[in-house]
Formats: sequence, structure tokens, C-alpha cells
Amino acid sequence: MTAKSAGRLGLCLLLCLGVGIVESIATRPEIPVWYAGLAKPWWTPPPVVFPIAWTTLYILMAVSLWRLWDRAAPSPARSSAIAWFFIQLALNAAWSPVFFGWHGTRTALVIIIALLIAIAMTIVSASRADRPAALLLAPYLAWVAYATTLNAGVVAMN
Repeated sequence: MTAKSAGRLGLCLLLCLGVGIVESIATRPEIPVWYAGLAKPWWTPPPVVFPIAWTTLYILMAVSLWRLWDRAAPSPARSSAIAWFFIQLALNAAWSPVFFGWHGTRTALVIIIALLIAIAMTIVSASRADRPAALLLAPYLAWVAYATTLNAGVVAMN
């Protein structure tokens, strides 16, 4: 790996993990009081699972973006995949402040459904530019699909 490539990977990690850190600022204070008081679906995992899962997913996302930026040949497919990546990242960044910060569970449900669609579009676009970049996002898609059911359950039960 060249220094340029390593620098790009570092920027991708900084960006994706940075989104996670900012989201945790909105989330963490709400866990013991507001979130703990919500009725939640029986399939909700204990709170300790979320930071482990999200940290792993943000790393996978960063590597996927790095592959698209550094490894994939310039093409319309690559441009589309990177554009979709940033759309889904913006939706990802919006969800926690809306759900936890503003307690907007219904609005957050709309956002997470849009996020799910944007991740799927990112994967489809990435598969045309760099198949490993697309595959790295599969666990993220699965987790957000699961998180969508949790968000929907919270809306239905509260």
C-alpha cells in the first residue's frame, strides 16, 4: 500500500468513525432515561451490542469507500457508488439526532427506511465498480434492516 492509499484509507476511517462519534454524542445521554423508558420489541438487543455493531459497521463502510475511491477505476459506476455512499452516510448521520436527540421516532422511521433504500442503491452501484466494496456493505444493509424493525416496533408500541 502506498502512502497515498494509506492516507485515503485513514480519511475514510476518520469520516465514517467520525459520524459514529458524533451520533454517540446525541445517543449516549438518552440511553439511561428516555430510551430505557420506551416500550421496545422483544427482539431488541441489550444496549452493549449497539456500539460494538456500529463500530464494526463503520469500519466496513470506510473500507468500502476507500476501495471505491482508491481501487476502483474511474467510471460512471464508481461516481454513482460514491454519490450513493454519501447520501446514505448523510441519512445515517441524521437518524440518531432525530430518534434520540429529538425523540422523533416516527420521523426517524422515515429516515431509516430512506437509509435502507440508499444502502441498497450504494451496494448495487458499488457492485458495478468494485464487487468487494459492495460486499463490505452487506452486513450494514442487514443491520439497518434489523434496526428498521426495532424503530418500527418502538413507533408501534409507544
